Amino acid sequence: MNAVKIGMTIEEAAECTGIGRNTMRKLVDWGKLPVLKVGRKTIIRRDTLERFMTVNQGRNLLNQNDVRRVD
Repeated sequence: MNAVKIGMTIEEAAECTGIGRNTMRKLVDWGKLPVLKVGRKTIIRRDTLERFMTVNQGRNLLNQNDVRRVD
């Protein structure tokens, strides 16, 4: 069965988008990218990540004030 995963770890989301792991963690810590916490694991929904990428296209993701939060 080749089901598409709807949730990704921070590492998988970073690999999928080309955003560095540390930057992805900052986005989560800043509250710009909502996540699901399962114990110590952080899960990012694929649709949320896609929305985040669309909303923040052309923005500097290293500048906390420039990044738009998604819900």
